[in-house]
Amino acid sequence: MSDAIYASIDLGGTNIKAALGTADGRILAADSRPTLAYEAPEAVLGRIAELVEDLCQRASCRVSGLGMGVPGLIDFGAGRTLFFPNFPGNWRDVPVRDFLAPRLGCPVYLLNDVRTATLGELCYGHGRTAKTMVLFAVGTGIGGGVVIDGRLHLGPLGAAGELGHHIILPDGPRCGCGNRGCLETLASGPAIVAEGVRLLRTGMAPKLHELVEGNADRVTTKTMAEAALAGEQTVAEAIRRAAEYLGIAAVNTVVTLHPDLIVLGGGVAQMGELIREPVERTVRKRVGMFPTDGVAVKLSPLGDQAGALGGIALAAQGGMMHT
Repeated sequence: MSDAIYASIDLGGTNIKAALGTADGRILAADSRPTLAYEAPEAVLGRIAELVEDLCQRASCRVSGLGMGVPGLIDFGAGRTLFFPNFPGNWRDVPVRDFLAPRLGCPVYLLNDVRTATLGELCYGHGRTAKTMVLFAVGTGIGGGVVIDGRLHLGPLGAAGELGHHIILPDGPRCGCGNRGCLETLASGPAIVAEGVRLLRTGMAPKLHELVEGNADRVTTKTMAEAALAGEQTVAEAIRRAAEYLGIAAVNTVVTLHPDLIVLGGGVAQMGELIREPVERTVRKRVGMFPTDGVAVKLSPLGDQAGALGGIALAAQGGMMHT
C-alpha cells in the first residue's frame, strides 16, 4: 500500500479545494472549484465528485480513499453532516459518504475542517515530534484542534478543540456562536482589520493610509503587518493587542492540558513574529502554576496545505480517529 494514492477535500463556503497525495505527505495534484454553496447539497457533492474524478483522470490513477474536511459537526460513524453553522442550508443530516463512496469507488471519511488541519499538523508538521499539541487556526474565524498523547482528541461530536470560543471578555462583542467576548470576536482576521479601518478613518494610521491609498476596503492583515513593520505604532499596537488575547486563550489551554507544543496556523499567522512573539510572551508571563520552558509556540510550517494534508492522512489512516 506504500504507493496508494488518496484524495483530500476541503469544503469551504467559497471554494472546494481538492488534492491527491500519498501517505508520506507528497501532494501529487491539486485543484479547486467554486462551491456555489447556495445550491442544494446534492449539487455541491456532485461538484466534489467531478473534481476528484478530474484529478484522477489527469494523474492517471485511482484513489484508495477520500478524507474530507467540512465546516461543522458530523456523525463519524454514519459519514453524515449534522450542522454547518455558517453555510447556506446548514447541511443538516446530509448523507455525504453514501453519496460519494459509490460514485468514487472508495471509502469516504469526514472530519471537521480545523480538526482535519490539526491532523495535517500532527502527521506532517511540527506535531510529528510533539506528544500533546494544540492548534489555533486564525483566519476569518478562529478554529482549533487538540492532540493528547499523540492522538487527535475529538469528543463525541468532533467538537472538542473549539478554541476560538474561549470567553476572553465576558461582556465583549457578540459572537456568531451566540455568546459574547469569544476569542474569535477579538483576534480573528476581521476583528484585527476592523481596528485597522478605525485607525485609518480617524487619521491615526498614515502609513497604512498610504499603503492602501486611502481605500479602507483594501485594509487586510497583510497590509496592516506591512504598516507595523514600517514603524506604524498604532497598527503594531492593534496587532499586539489581538495577539495578547490569543495568548490568554493559549494560557488557558496550557494550564488545562500542559501541551509541549502550540501551533499557530491560518491566514493571520502569516503575520509571523508580529503574532507569534506576543503569544509566547503572554504564555511565559501569565502561566504561574508551573514552568513553561517546555511549551513551544511555533508558526505552522504547512501554511494553507494543512487541510489538504490532513485529509490525505485521514484517508490513509482509514478514518480511525481516536476520540
